[in-house]
Amino acid sequence: MTVSLRFALLLDPTRSHGRDGAHASALARELLARGHTVRAWGAAPGAVPRSGDDEAGDESPVRFQPDAVLAYAALSPAAWRGARLARRLGVPFLPVETGMGARFGPLDRVLLWVGERLWGRTVKRATTAAVAVDPVVRDELVSEGFPAQRVHVVPRGFDLGLFRPGLSSAIVSRHRIPGRILLYAGPLEPERGVRVLVEAFARTVGQRGDWSLVLAGEGREASELRAMVDRLGVASRAYFLPEPREEELPGLLGHSTLFAVPALDDRTRGVRLAQALACGRPVLTSDRPRLAALVEPEGCGLVVPAGDVAAWTEALRRAAVSPEARKRWGARARALAEERLAWPRIAARFEGLVLEHRAAATENATEPAPETA
Repeated sequence: MTVSLRFALLLDPTRSHGRDGAHASALARELLARGHTVRAWGAAPGAVPRSGDDEAGDESPVRFQPDAVLAYAALSPAAWRGARLARRLGVPFLPVETGMGARFGPLDRVLLWVGERLWGRTVKRATTAAVAVDPVVRDELVSEGFPAQRVHVVPRGFDLGLFRPGLSSAIVSRHRIPGRILLYAGPLEPERGVRVLVEAFARTVGQRGDWSLVLAGEGREASELRAMVDRLGVASRAYFLPEPREEELPGLLGHSTLFAVPALDDRTRGVRLAQALACGRPVLTSDRPRLAALVEPEGCGLVVPAGDVAAWTEALRRAAVSPEARKRWGARARALAEERLAWPRIAARFEGLVLEHRAAATENATEPAPETA
């Protein structure tokens, strides 16, 4: 890096405690590590790292004089404020979207509708580059009217020191789970496709004594799945665990032999899948867009048609009979995580977008907005 930049991060206070806040916090930390100056507005004090030599917390974004404005939630009031600020100063404006309508409740959808009609045009006109965390979010932004050529997919980052190869789990020994482990970790809900995974297990390695199926999670399908493994004759090799605590998850992923994400739709965001890749685990995942985007088919595992029991059966058979393939897939999984999902890589992508668009943003500068911008 040859240029030190000043980043203003604007968040919607109603969403700053969730995914937006977590993303902003990790991104700010990495931007600081790259020598940039960072300030955030809209988050609780101390929630987002900031430069130590900044002035008092009541400094306005205008007085901060950023070189780039990042605003979380592309159609939120924070985005409207960021758009006006960026146009006033002639700097790049990057709305960052971690997920739109699919993840919201009725109130959030109403707010999205209000934002589109009250300030959507302002935000879209000011956008130099919009950032979506996966292909599904990208398509949502385009459907809301953001120009497709300005929407860039920059994946969520992950802590590759916490999620790393070679970990083991006390959960496995505590529950006396034997043999190789086919792991699913997540809600036991119909849209997650766990019934497909159970059927494939029962048709393949469930017939052997050296594999175990571990379902780590809770949900509406739990009792049906318990009945299903009993009916299919694999109850003695199926283990139902509570949802692991965050500190237990890296070890459980690291202890598994194969990690499976059999989701039927796009409600599964792929967080556990990315964490499994970081732990160097070979994976089997359904071909939903945001999941398939994380995986190199035949490189770190297999991408399987969603809901197709026969295809999942064949994929599991292939993975089970080849230890060498699993070893190769696991090594590539970690390499992919390091190339695409490490927070330093994500911060470098943001930095690159800002540097690429600085000249265009200066040309789009407008007359000064009021000091409250």
